[in-house]
Amino acid sequence: MGAAARLAELGLDLPAVAAPVAAYVPAVRTGALIHTSGQLPFVAGSLASTGKVGAGVSPDEATALARTAALNALAAVAALVESEGGPAGADALDRIVRVVKVVGFVASDPSFTGQPGVINGASTLLHDVLGSAGIHARSAVGVAVLPLDSPVEVEIVVETA
Repeated sequence: MGAAARLAELGLDLPAVAAPVAAYVPAVRTGALIHTSGQLPFVAGSLASTGKVGAGVSPDEATALARTAALNALAAVAALVESEGGPAGADALDRIVRVVKVVGFVASDPSFTGQPGVINGASTLLHDVLGSAGIHARSAVGVAVLPLDSPVEVEIVVETA
């Protein structure tokens, strides 16, 4: 089953690529690897939530936000593949051989230590959409603040065919 079918099965649509909030591009290729910029949990152009995890944002809400940020990262990958003449939309995700690395940042209350659980939202989404190609190495890091007061930020590195 391809990525487009998996997204449909999950009731998800690949979103439009979020516009950069500073001087960068959403994704770049070097050889077979595509690196995304950090992706925030934008939904229809707005952050779904703001604040710190463990102080106003629950771990469950943050996990869902990490899932959204990972979906936005996949959209950035798909848009780059399409811009290079590859398949359009979610079909572009079938060019992913494997997710190599995920880095997740969690804006955390100083007492919050559940960053790995929060970033599981991103990891699970990648596996759900890409199957075994979505299994990856990962870092989950707690930080004091993220851009626009986002609770989470996710970046991915994927190998493509």
